[in-house]
Amino acid sequence: MDPVIIVGAGPVGLTLALALARQEVPSVVLDEGPGKDEQRLARTVVLREDTTALVERLTGLPLDDAGFRWAGWRSMRRKQVMREIDFGAESSGSAELSRSAADSRSAGIPADGEEFTAPLHIAQHALTGALREAIIHERLIKVAVHSRLDSVEQETSGVTAHTRGPKGTWWRGSYLVGCDGPRSTVRKLQDIRFPGRTAVERHAVAALRTELPWPGEALLHRTPPWRTSGPSVSEVTARPLAEDVWRLDWLLPPGKDLVTPDLLVARVRETLGGWSGGTTPAYELLDTGVHTVHHRLARRWRAGRVFLAGDAAHLLGALGTQGLDEGLRDADNLAWKLALAWHHGPHKALLDSYQAERRAVVAARLRAADQALPLLRGGGGLRAYVPGSARGHDALLTDGHLGRGPLGAPGAYADSPLAPPHAESHALVDTEPGAPVVDVRVTAEDGSFVPLRERLGRGVLLVVLIAPGTGVWERKHWVTAGIMPRLAAAVTALPHPAELLVAESYPGAAAHTVLLVRPDGHLVTALSGVRPADLYEAAEATLGGPAEAEAEAAATAGRS
Repeated sequence: MDPVIIVGAGPVGLTLALALARQEVPSVVLDEGPGKDEQRLARTVVLREDTTALVERLTGLPLDDAGFRWAGWRSMRRKQVMREIDFGAESSGSAELSRSAADSRSAGIPADGEEFTAPLHIAQHALTGALREAIIHERLIKVAVHSRLDSVEQETSGVTAHTRGPKGTWWRGSYLVGCDGPRSTVRKLQDIRFPGRTAVERHAVAALRTELPWPGEALLHRTPPWRTSGPSVSEVTARPLAEDVWRLDWLLPPGKDLVTPDLLVARVRETLGGWSGGTTPAYELLDTGVHTVHHRLARRWRAGRVFLAGDAAHLLGALGTQGLDEGLRDADNLAWKLALAWHHGPHKALLDSYQAERRAVVAARLRAADQALPLLRGGGGLRAYVPGSARGHDALLTDGHLGRGPLGAPGAYADSPLAPPHAESHALVDTEPGAPVVDVRVTAEDGSFVPLRERLGRGVLLVVLIAPGTGVWERKHWVTAGIMPRLAAAVTALPHPAELLVAESYPGAAAHTVLLVRPDGHLVTALSGVRPADLYEAAEATLGGPAEAEAEAAATAGRS
């Protein structure tokens, strides 16, 4: 069968290619560039914990090491806080930084000394470099450089794409995925509208090496008091890289005012001085830029055998939301569905669910940001008249940066067309159906103890039995005891390959709860005990029902 054609060799396209290869699906990545990426320290990305785990699973390399290897800078991944700074209108200097633990928690911000797993901050070229290195060793992935797409033709059995360049040619594929960015040629060729808002926010950006009073802490500074570098500065954020390197972002006022080098240097100096008690510390300016945030959402993410993913399908980024993180989730969601269709024949309902699930999550994120923008950026209205309202609204912004709340938390597929019907044996756990599962330790079939996330992305369903006490015994001692033989038989009979795992515990789950987990790590259902019929029904729903060929064969047999 023909490979999947992936248009675009950015992080989303490369992640999709690796995810397909892990499921034995070949792909061709059309890269309009030379196969290398410009090193820009001012162009960084923030990944939540589970998307970081996805990339590390695909590359086999901790991204901290990837950042060091490919960029000369290691990424910051550590237990850290995000400090919110909000000087009074007349105050200046670091003496005003102390806050009570109660105030910090009410704002959704960890108090000093309170730790949490922070999102990963890494230069985008370091991320792309790690993905490219992994692809070099993949026999199922071909990267065609200097190959710019200019036409796509669809047939019932596949897709044909043409590229121009030094070696312009035709490519034949089973499916085609446009991961080619905001100006997507794939989207335009499919005549898919891309409505939304332009220039929702603008930020001046600088990457520099210096020492700040809070090493390793991400900073969010609302309403700084200094006003010497032109239009008033309403917000500054700082995220640490390693080796005393920081990325600083200044929210710019509405409009198209030119950000000159002199203006940017003035902002660097006054910000560093404001944070360091009035004296600007020594610094080395490494990179600068202006980041403009647009909010757009493609009307359709699928047109027959053609799909959109990443910035080709959506643009977001205001108030701390992370567009690339959502793009990697697109790739993770689509990969196992394309793999199943590639190996077993068309699954219309399964492939349609990609748009239904991912577009709904991104649309909800955009709505949340659009609704919060007037409250967080406006100077009057509710914020001025309701006591305490500003603190609650500011927590939305902080949570967006931290990967929590309506602006930042991983999306759940609560209304997925793949959701199984309600079963009487349904059990309640702390994870809602459709949400990402918690990364608990499980016992694999070979008896090893591994994080649950390590078993994802291989195209198989996961069945997890919660069995307290099993962790202290070797698997061979309990695999044939109690309910295990019956559950193992039920797993073997499922309509798709599945792996049986055992966990000592899971948040909110009683003993003998059985979890069914999708290949991308989202919970399908939790059942109370071993219920083979309910488990089978849930697994079949997760696959979008029987494949079209199987359904047609069944219908034909019924008519004869």
